[in-house]
Amino acid sequence: MAESRSPPVAKKVEHVMEMFGDVRVDNYYWLRDDSRTNPDMLSYLREENHYTDFVMSGTKQFENQLFAEIRGRIKEDDISAPLRKGPYYYYEKNLQGKEYIQHCRRLITDNKAEPSVYDTMPTGPDAPPEHVILDENTKAQEHDYYRIGAFKASPDHKLVAYAEDTKGDEIYTVNVIDSEALKPVGQQLKGLTSYLEWAGNDALLYITMDEILRPDKVWLHKLGTEQSSDVCLYHEKDDMFSLELHASESHKYLFVASESKTTRFVFSLDVSKTQDGLRVLTPRVDGIDSSVSHRGNHFFIQRRSTEFYNSELIACPVDDTSKTTVLLPHRESVKIQEIQLFRDHLAVFERENGLQKITVHRLPAEGQPLEGLQGGRNVSFVDPVYSVDSTESEFSSRVLRFKYCSMKTPPSVYDYDMDSGTSVVKKIDTVLGGFDASNYVTERKWVAASDGTQIPMSIVYNKKLAKLDGSDPLLLYGYGSYEISVDPYFKASRLSLLDRGFTFVIAHVRGGGEMGRQWYENGKLLKKKNTFTDFIACAERLIELKYCSKEKLCMEGRSAGGLLMGAVVNMRPDLFKVVIAGVPFVDVLTTMLDPTIPLTTSEWEEWGDPRKEEFYFYMKSYSPVDNVTAQNYPNMLVTAGLNDPRVMYSEPGKWVAKLREMKTDNNVLLFKCELGAGHFSKSGRFEKLQEDAFTFAFMMKVLDMIPASG
Repeated sequence: MAESRSPPVAKKVEHVMEMFGDVRVDNYYWLRDDSRTNPDMLSYLREENHYTDFVMSGTKQFENQLFAEIRGRIKEDDISAPLRKGPYYYYEKNLQGKEYIQHCRRLITDNKAEPSVYDTMPTGPDAPPEHVILDENTKAQEHDYYRIGAFKASPDHKLVAYAEDTKGDEIYTVNVIDSEALKPVGQQLKGLTSYLEWAGNDALLYITMDEILRPDKVWLHKLGTEQSSDVCLYHEKDDMFSLELHASESHKYLFVASESKTTRFVFSLDVSKTQDGLRVLTPRVDGIDSSVSHRGNHFFIQRRSTEFYNSELIACPVDDTSKTTVLLPHRESVKIQEIQLFRDHLAVFERENGLQKITVHRLPAEGQPLEGLQGGRNVSFVDPVYSVDSTESEFSSRVLRFKYCSMKTPPSVYDYDMDSGTSVVKKIDTVLGGFDASNYVTERKWVAASDGTQIPMSIVYNKKLAKLDGSDPLLLYGYGSYEISVDPYFKASRLSLLDRGFTFVIAHVRGGGEMGRQWYENGKLLKKKNTFTDFIACAERLIELKYCSKEKLCMEGRSAGGLLMGAVVNMRPDLFKVVIAGVPFVDVLTTMLDPTIPLTTSEWEEWGDPRKEEFYFYMKSYSPVDNVTAQNYPNMLVTAGLNDPRVMYSEPGKWVAKLREMKTDNNVLLFKCELGAGHFSKSGRFEKLQEDAFTFAFMMKVLDMIPASG
């Protein structure tokens, strides 16, 4: 075994790149192989995996213990909160010991009764029988990776269309089956995205991608015909734009949107007249971003612009989209995140001061004129920091369904009566293993960034174990890109850290969307470094507040959050003991200069276009691979997926090779590349937990927290 003790050394092949008189040498450029078949590259990845296994072999027993503990919290046989749709309750079911779910439904005996928050699905011998439409476990047997990206019942519930990915590359095959007989209907549709909607009972709308995996064409498929005869309704030729598709809550319209990072415009398709094709609903205007819903004889349009950066809500008649009425004006401090329409109500999901809220408004009867909305009713929540998400609800009912959780409250599904204001919990995820929410404390703290901006942090710890005297281990998590909000969420596996005295903190840095649109604008393009300096400010403040010390501080980020890890560790390697970088986007400059790589062109509005000199040098100044220097680095675990279409495996691969060459310390650096998965790692529910157990074991090994017996 002696020979496997020293870390792998990647061979060097000089690759010189020059731009604006600036020369960069990338000795590990050869690691990129789009066909993913180069024997030298695969052999290097395998060597890294063997080295990781070797270094972690001594803690394998402890890792297995952790995995058993994490898995032991899961109620393995469980069902989701059943959702009323037409004559059925639809739900998902997990079985003991199985990695994947079953998609099921049951007939509603009294389907004429108005849906109520008190409805429960009958079970037992006298109830209508359960009908399993699709068992993912059976389908997944033939594949190493299996993921369903869409599962849609036709409006008359006689058919189901589902999209499956069997590699992790996010390219889907769609199957249509008879929902009762479970027999295939027509041919499979191949090479699709997961955007899929029914256009009536006998046709589907779907979206396909170009060679750089950009969703660029929308198609109409009539059941029973060949895919080759499908009609292309729209082709988006501008490579800064991508298409997406969704159905109106009323199911009378489908909306096709074409969006870049700053602009979004929408076409509508009247489901009762598919032969008329798409019609332009909101025009293509640079800097205007619109999303559309439908009810009665009105379209509801959420519209954002530079001026109205937190969005306004307007309505227009279906037959005259130029006649608009403002329903909710733009507000400086409140961002409209999304809306959900019902026959008689409107639910608005908003953000204020870093927290989410839901405001419900009653609407005039369909056909009546729509005026501005008066102050609605707010749904109330219990925790000081929490996360709330919209979910599918029945359009014709007064029941709003939403998902809720906090860092100490497991994911819960609520039905909310929009007339009475009554909330009824329909399901709280069971957490086994003696979990008691009252043992944990969640807090919100604010930190002044280097320019004085106040940055929110969400914190959770076990009040029986955390000493809060600077001696506790702490894991600081960050993302900070694409206006994505990382709200305070619950994760059962995280309890294995909290119950060993860890504090867990989310730094809501600029570049995310937690504090409204401006928060995002101030952490992108030529302000991207705010994301990194905000994170460093959070780390320093946590040490000042005695939540931890440098010797016990760990940080974690994935994807664009992995870029955050890479930039921060180059800037302040002294501040952290452990770095976990999942599928990290670390070769920013080289990737953004190459428009043949998936996602590059659409990302120029996020990071900047380095073919312009100002952006080139700004990106070069933080791009992690370009800024690795001869200095001491913390202990690091870096992961990748060979089939990842979002962050190519070669980015983390190059970064690790360069770190191995340059770093001046003896700290552990591990690289783990899944050879059969993509961006979201493995697909089974227990396989994912195995990954958490591995990461936790790595952190605790470095912090010397593994008990002797383990």
